[in-house]
Amino acid sequence: MIATQRSVSGSSQSPRSPSSQTYLSVSVTDPVKLGNGVQAYISYRVITKTNLPEYQGPEKIVIRRYSDFVWLRDRLFEKYKGIFIPPLPEKSAVEKFRFSAEFIEMRRQALDIFVNRIASHHELQQSEDLRTFLQADEETMERLRSQETGIFKKKPTDFMQIFKDVQSKVSDVVLGKEKPVEESNPEYEKLKHYIFELENHLAEAQKHAYRLVKRHRELGQSLSDFGKAVKLLGACEGNSLGKAFSELGTKSETLSVKLQKEAHQLLMNFEEPLKDYVRAVQSIKATIAERANAFRRQCELAETTKLKEINLNKLTLMRSDKVGEAEIEYQELKVESEEATRMFEIIVRLMNEEIVRFQEQKTLDMGIAFHEFAKGQARLANGIANAWRSLIPKLEVCSSS
Repeated sequence: MIATQRSVSGSSQSPRSPSSQTYLSVSVTDPVKLGNGVQAYISYRVITKTNLPEYQGPEKIVIRRYSDFVWLRDRLFEKYKGIFIPPLPEKSAVEKFRFSAEFIEMRRQALDIFVNRIASHHELQQSEDLRTFLQADEETMERLRSQETGIFKKKPTDFMQIFKDVQSKVSDVVLGKEKPVEESNPEYEKLKHYIFELENHLAEAQKHAYRLVKRHRELGQSLSDFGKAVKLLGACEGNSLGKAFSELGTKSETLSVKLQKEAHQLLMNFEEPLKDYVRAVQSIKATIAERANAFRRQCELAETTKLKEINLNKLTLMRSDKVGEAEIEYQELKVESEEATRMFEIIVRLMNEEIVRFQEQKTLDMGIAFHEFAKGQARLANGIANAWRSLIPKLEVCSSS
């Protein structure tokens, strides 16, 4: 068993496992901006602690950039068909947001979760590409990225594009260019329906979480502005009224800071986890598209193999001199067809295992996110109520005098 210790936010901690227990602990830390202009990027320190014999030592520290994480994701997606590859956070195309402290921290946290999900997955953690990512020097990683060819180079950056490519074949069906080959399986249809519904509901929840964050920030800014204005007003007054106004302004500014802090906590511990699961569902949809491709391939090969067999039998009856060549073609195609069927069955088995694991993890993560949300809102409401309550006696004195 591989034990990966990490907090709710995804940060790995030093393992406290008995020496007899194997562990793989990874953390993504210390984001640093390098370069200038369009060439600028953020580098991260990736720290790996493990007692696994296939690693170079108990601790390894490497420097990685976002494109290195993309390389790892793409390699895993190509090699591990049927497994839900953890999603990566999106790249920000807006220059002013790319290097803001908040965006950098959100990106770091998301990358930390990404690599830890891989490290804790019973299949993905054995990947040679993961070991390369966690141990290779920067020059090696740069060379590996530049050497990517074929599907790795051509593969869309957005997993959803793969799914859209599959869906686009519907137009060929309508135009009569291609006969539809679709898997007819009630459980599979149920799974697809669940994933599409989940994506819609998660996206809607994330949209409203974004609005909550925005509202907290706007209210915090309004209280700050109000506090400054009331303090200036108090400076124009004398005696108890001026003092009361000054205290009201100070309280408003204090509450403004509380709201801004809570907005940040809401963003990191509530909106971001929801957004992460929207991305995770898109990754699942990409795997569904791969399953559709595998099913279509096995059907096409099975049909072609059958035609080759019929042709071989005909040539045999005719005692044609082409029997030998036809026999070779048939046997080669038969092997290819059997391999395609085997791959499809593997994808189906892995997806069935993955959806159970995904639902268990989602239940845990969403439970934590909503619990943190409720605690934060209760804490904020109590803080606001106590702050205003403490001012009431002083304001009552002014209003009764």
